[in-house]
Amino acid sequence: MNILQAKDEVKRTIEIYMEKNEYGDFRIPYMKQRPIFLIGAPGIGKTAIIEQVAEELDIGLISYSMTHHTRQSAVGLPYIVNRSFDGTEERTTEYTMSEIIASVYSMVENTGKAQGILFLDEINCVSETLSPSILQFLQYKTFGNHRLPGGWIIITAGNPPEYNRSVREFDIATRDRLKYIFIEDDYTAWKPYAYANAIHSSILSFLELNQHGFYSVKITANGSQYATARGWEDLSYAITRYEEKGYPIELPLITQYITDDDIARKYAVFYELYSKYRRTYKTDRILTGKWTKEIMKRAKEAGFDERVAVIEMLYEALNNSFEAVLRNQFTLEKVSKILRSVKERLSDANADISESAELLGIQLEELTEEYTQKEEAHALSREDKKIYLESRAMLYEYMEIMKTAPDSKEGLALVRKHFDGRIKEHSAAMRDKSKGLENAFSFIEKAWVTGREMMYFMTILTAGKNSSSFIALQGSEGYKRHNAKMLVYDAKEELRNQIADDL
Repeated sequence: MNILQAKDEVKRTIEIYMEKNEYGDFRIPYMKQRPIFLIGAPGIGKTAIIEQVAEELDIGLISYSMTHHTRQSAVGLPYIVNRSFDGTEERTTEYTMSEIIASVYSMVENTGKAQGILFLDEINCVSETLSPSILQFLQYKTFGNHRLPGGWIIITAGNPPEYNRSVREFDIATRDRLKYIFIEDDYTAWKPYAYANAIHSSILSFLELNQHGFYSVKITANGSQYATARGWEDLSYAITRYEEKGYPIELPLITQYITDDDIARKYAVFYELYSKYRRTYKTDRILTGKWTKEIMKRAKEAGFDERVAVIEMLYEALNNSFEAVLRNQFTLEKVSKILRSVKERLSDANADISESAELLGIQLEELTEEYTQKEEAHALSREDKKIYLESRAMLYEYMEIMKTAPDSKEGLALVRKHFDGRIKEHSAAMRDKSKGLENAFSFIEKAWVTGREMMYFMTILTAGKNSSSFIALQGSEGYKRHNAKMLVYDAKEELRNQIADDL
């Protein structure tokens, strides 16, 4: 199955494993909850989907690479204890708590996450001395004398033997205790993840036109050459930072992430071409509706590869702006909720100013604690972290305003005035981004009449996390107009297929 199907299957498995009956017992007994084993080529996205699932289900996540563990670190260290058997004192061996098991109990204690994922990567690369303990753990959920707490699901991952010389084939006894999920590379399935995580538009444009370059592993006389989903994502982060600093994007940088010579060289050539498109089209002018006749003429005469690049550039510019205003939207919502709570608690109009500041301080501490717990549980996305941090900064600023005000009523009024100003600025920014989106629709409509370019633009708008959230929140006449056309087209296609089947 592809990576999206694997993610759905992991979520379904976790949901049925965590279900309990009216007596509080797991519907699937804990000992019968087979650990999941994700098996697929390196860099295909196995770790990424586990992180996404934990975030979406709001459960804890602890990850370990098993290649770094010995029997002692995984199982624990032995120690001697005196125990009585039938009235006779005997010295017996017990084990300290496994580092792995201890980390789970520590997370439960620190974050309150009673449910979570224990992710053991490279499980099929463990040492021969650790293998028996791993088999016991997979079957009985115990390392040494200590058991994984109920509600925590074991998910493992590994590469097929052809990709890793350290891989040890599991015997039938081990295989029969695992729920196998085989993952295959699939660019189409990876695209929604790529748009949600703002992969550089030059990479997406290139892969759209060269899908064979998405994933490749070759064994050559000079060693392994490869291009992977992980490599493209990491290269994307590097390119973004390099561009910000004005550093050149050249083949030596690309081959640090994409070692397949042919693919790396093709992308290097494409990036140069893409950079020329970026300088020519000036997407900021298009989004403000101020494109020139020369740009429109160039767009109309462009080949399909150039059109794809322009659409990706427009989307990237829109997506970056959507990300900023959506983050501000969610920050304002979080702060507004807290300010309402403080106002409700200050029911006495003559409350002492120190009390209002103290109440806001308490809310700030609670928000900080919530942030810390979620961060320790690995339950925060990159954007969620920014929202928490910006909310804390605003609350701290408002607490300082309250401290300097002459009384509680005046302090709240000053905070309200400042907050209303932020709301007005945000509303203006939302309207500005909406105009940019409508200008993008207008440009594509006027430049290209075939329809496939608009369909491509609509597809990536729908797939993108920020763009789809912005449109759901703010609406878009262009999106509504073309979405209706696409639905009609889909209905006609379905009718044609049904007629063909009947014939």
